[in-house]
Amino acid sequence: MAEPRFLLVRLSSLGDVIHALPAAAALRDTFPTAQIDWLIDPKWARVLEANPDISKAIALDRKSAAGIAGTVRWLRAEHYDCAIDFQALYKSAMLPFFARVPRRIGFKSSYAREGLAARLYTERLNPRGAHKVDHNLTLVEAAGARPSVPRFPLSIRPEDEEIAARELAAHNLHDFFVLNPGGGWRSKCWPPEQYGELHRHLYETRGWRGVVTFGPGEEALAQAVIQSAGKCPPVAIALGLGPLMALLRRAKFVVSADTGPLHIASALGAPVVGLYGPTDPARNGPFWPADVSVRNPRNCETTYQRGKDFAPSMLSITVEQVMAAIGVRLSR
Repeated sequence: MAEPRFLLVRLSSLGDVIHALPAAAALRDTFPTAQIDWLIDPKWARVLEANPDISKAIALDRKSAAGIAGTVRWLRAEHYDCAIDFQALYKSAMLPFFARVPRRIGFKSSYAREGLAARLYTERLNPRGAHKVDHNLTLVEAAGARPSVPRFPLSIRPEDEEIAARELAAHNLHDFFVLNPGGGWRSKCWPPEQYGELHRHLYETRGWRGVVTFGPGEEALAQAVIQSAGKCPPVAIALGLGPLMALLRRAKFVVSADTGPLHIASALGAPVVGLYGPTDPARNGPFWPADVSVRNPRNCETTYQRGKDFAPSMLSITVEQVMAAIGVRLSR
């Protein structure tokens, strides 16, 4: 009997793609010779490069209606048996629907971010477990995957290592930590001035220097961290996704709010301290138990609405709390 042909759909964002990797691994462990393709936004396709659990990464062309239609025709010609939509949005649910994939598995409307998208699935499930990784595993287990040890097979090219090493050498950095002040929503970010003060404390008490990582449009944020850090500021380094992975893997530890670089760092095994307010670390925190999340529950209202201002729950996190969390993480 032929192995099934699977289409996985998780277009974005970076952290969410990371959290779906163990689901693909569970499918591969159960169906070692199956076709397991992944439909993804081109911006994040690098995350799937050289992943042994994926047969093919399909970059969705969303720049035009013709590009989307062409992708749908291509998917239809692949004759997938089963599509698994981890994203639960109209745009992700419509693609396997229009591609005529006969079995389409997704989350129930009560869990989906866009509840009506669930109408396009043939099977709808409530997630099991606390973490997003567990939620995604719920879907692939419905497709027949057996539970397996989660893994995050991220590939770092030699040239990525060379770029990261060159940047570090240019700033005479060998033993360093990373501060990542950005994030998709300001409401789940910690203010850059707090990161700057944290860096000052770490330098004065431990003699450590840090690297500030930032993405497109976050240059002012990185500069605000530097200006708040005092006499020995961190170094701001802008890197593409591959070199960023190489840098994070080398770091002594990483401090970040709930955003993609935090989840990459945790997946790579770098020690992580996550800063949480609106989002729940039990659901969206660093996956490995050794990592530490800082949250003040009494100041928090759990929400996944994208606020434009710093949330009071994030403002309530003190530099002293983060310093203590770093000590706990490094002791493990």
